[in-house]
Amino acid sequence: MNAKTLSRSAVAIAVAVALSAGYVAGHRDVPAPQVISPAQAAMMPAEAAAKTGIPDFSGLVETYGPAVVNISAKHVVKQTALRGGGENGGNAQQLPIDPSDPFYQFYRHFFGNMPGMQGGGGDGGDQGDQPSASLGSGFIVSSDGYILTNAHVVDGANVVTVKLTDKREFRAKVVGADKQSDVAVLKIDATNLPTVKIGDPNQSKVGQWVVAIGSPYGFDNTVTSGIISAKSRSLPNENYTPFIQTDVPVNPGNSGGPLFNLQGEVIGINSMIYSQTGGFQGLSFAIPINEAIKVKDDLVKTGHVSRGRLGVAVQGMNQTLANSFGMSTPNGALVSSVDPGGPAAKAGLQPGDVITAVNGSPVADSTDLPAQIASIAPGSTATVTVWRDKSSKDIKVTIGSMSDSKVASNDNAPAQVQGRLGVAVRPLTPEEKSNASVSHGLLVQQSGGAAENAGIQPGDVILAVNGRPVSSVDQLKQMISQAGNSIALLIQRDNAQIFVPVDLG
Repeated sequence: MNAKTLSRSAVAIAVAVALSAGYVAGHRDVPAPQVISPAQAAMMPAEAAAKTGIPDFSGLVETYGPAVVNISAKHVVKQTALRGGGENGGNAQQLPIDPSDPFYQFYRHFFGNMPGMQGGGGDGGDQGDQPSASLGSGFIVSSDGYILTNAHVVDGANVVTVKLTDKREFRAKVVGADKQSDVAVLKIDATNLPTVKIGDPNQSKVGQWVVAIGSPYGFDNTVTSGIISAKSRSLPNENYTPFIQTDVPVNPGNSGGPLFNLQGEVIGINSMIYSQTGGFQGLSFAIPINEAIKVKDDLVKTGHVSRGRLGVAVQGMNQTLANSFGMSTPNGALVSSVDPGGPAAKAGLQPGDVITAVNGSPVADSTDLPAQIASIAPGSTATVTVWRDKSSKDIKVTIGSMSDSKVASNDNAPAQVQGRLGVAVRPLTPEEKSNASVSHGLLVQQSGGAAENAGIQPGDVILAVNGRPVSSVDQLKQMISQAGNSIALLIQRDNAQIFVPVDLG
């Protein structure tokens, strides 16, 4: 089975060079290609330009390419010695890359039998701390030497070197790195440096052309292009960054490089790829530059990044859940649990609330909410609009800090019911309630019919029906008898709470 991987695209330094040669055979009856200058192209009729549809990136690269830098970060990592093929096992070859890296096999293919690689210990299986170098990219955002790149490019590095396109090299200081957003800020001691122009990713559109400049596999200032494939893309374990998805070829070493629009403005930082092989497969992701600039400003001013915290767990909406809560469309973020003592709990938010807006900005999907809350300064007051009891309500919340400790609610439950829902349940014992830190709930002992079809399992704890808490079997029976064709059950499973839509028919 092929493993799908979200791969950070910084990798150990490459020393292999591919050489290729080709020829073009011409014929007298084949007309020579027409060469058109940019000035002539600008004077071409619109319909002619529409036929070609291919932009010219040369001006962009010429103007802003010098502000893109190559970054070499020296790390100390564990190196695994590979046994050679000699009579006595031969000299072990060590690769300048961690074996767990997605590109390990790539480098093993190129470097596995190179005689110039450092030999290993006596039995070829020893491990030791050996220096290695990783490559990445970055770009200069101020003429006095501030540079943006990815946090994973410089993670754990003790020496960071920045090389400009004019071949000047500088020892860089890591001003700060934020792993949460994967943004790092470097500083070099130089003045009058070329800089990029910062754009607004919110003005970009899906389908527009974009350009990446970086150092894939160590090939400095390589230019690739493509289009924006999607915006505000949420990725696993990347809760606070609404990524820009593109089909721009991004490879190891492109990490931290800029993503330009056709106006020559940086709208993102190339950060990672989605791949089954470890190489580029048409899915690359960039951090929106406006998010990165906020991180950069915090790092420069304070050395750390402040993020707001609401203290809720949310899930996505679908039409069945929307019907259950009396909503016409499945928009917003459904609150499945509220951290006890957290900002949301203090303000009165409840499981079953559907957050539809924050400070007037719509929450179209549950994936939008974390970034919206994180961008709010801790300690400030935000207006959270929720859908509750089939009507909209504004709730004032004092936003907490992401550094606050999180307390997740827990659940266990039991009772006995069959009928339309198809479950056998029992109330929770006092000990179960205490252990689970809940005051109510019904433990599912058996599941069948509509509940089983919806994925309800024995061991689940039913906490609420359509947002209304349930604590007894009779109460659950009454709720089910009065329900329409669909309900939303709030259940707890494996210390997590989630709403499950159930079609009662």
